[in-house]
Amino acid sequence: MAEIAEAWTEFCRALERSGQAVLRDAAPDTPLDRAEGFRYLSRLTREMLYSCVDNADPDFPRLHELDLVKMGADNPDNVYLSANIRGDRDYRITGRRGTIAYFSIGSKANRYAKDGTMASTGELTGADLVPEPDGTVEIIASATRQGRNWLPLAADSTGLVVRQTYLDRAAEEPGQWRIERIGGPAEPAELDPGFLAKALGRAALSVHGTAETFARWTEKFMARLNELPDFGQDFFQRAGGDPEIFYLHGYWTLAPDEAWVIETEVPDCPYWNFQLDNWWMESLDQRRRITVNKHTAVPDEDGGVTIVVAGRDPGVANWIDTCGHATGTALLRWLGAKEHPIPRCRVVPLDSLTRKENR
Repeated sequence: MAEIAEAWTEFCRALERSGQAVLRDAAPDTPLDRAEGFRYLSRLTREMLYSCVDNADPDFPRLHELDLVKMGADNPDNVYLSANIRGDRDYRITGRRGTIAYFSIGSKANRYAKDGTMASTGELTGADLVPEPDGTVEIIASATRQGRNWLPLAADSTGLVVRQTYLDRAAEEPGQWRIERIGGPAEPAELDPGFLAKALGRAALSVHGTAETFARWTEKFMARLNELPDFGQDFFQRAGGDPEIFYLHGYWTLAPDEAWVIETEVPDCPYWNFQLDNWWMESLDQRRRITVNKHTAVPDEDGGVTIVVAGRDPGVANWIDTCGHATGTALLRWLGAKEHPIPRCRVVPLDSLTRKENR
């Protein structure tokens, strides 16, 4: 009993220490940003408790939708699913592909709590999948090749991540997926007090590690103000990025009377998007105009795209709302492209922008 009580006390103390990620010197200290920072920690706490305590058994995994947590520039067009697994087990993932534009599943070695990395140990995309005659799909995740749709696992694999990406939410349906261990026990074991003590520790470390990881990312981006440069794709792939995606992260700051204008060529690719995030790398309020993608963007006459980030709508196409923020992060993704244009970015007076048709 004492061990469990001590584990709970240390869990609470560790959560208190994680608040330093929000109070760090580089972070904005406005009431809105501080409130979002602590809400972010509460969301991470909820997710890590579920992942580390209630959905941690690799013999009875469940694919869990990450709909209530935002982290690492979560894509507003995505339906994310995750499950905890072990690399020395075999798993069967079954379901239907649906009509959603893009699908990928990856096995990962999650070390966010240790060193801020989440290495890929195997990947499959929708283009790789071979369906059954009835339209269903079976994926085998294992260390040795099995089946027509094989997802490799490594000895240190700890989880699966599914990305399902919309081009048009009004017209597309995501797939429905379930997971089971092959050859596992028939019933879950009773709760082990020793497991719970360790699980609480892992949850607290995961909250702290995740918050610290992405705070350090933002501090890195702050060196290139109001740009979307290539910080090096290996950096993002080590943290669990999709190998099909080329990531252009940035940091922005704007006065109320300024706009951030982003102009870019658009490569031939099945999907791209731009999104605006807060300092903590959470996508902003998805009920507002905080993202644009290949389907929703209005192109320029030459086929490129001009995106305008500002605190109010200047009456131009592809306006992105800062949602009351003066600073934050941003991300442009090119998915499946052979070329990766770097956007031209500038800050201009907001009043200088007018509708193109009136120019």
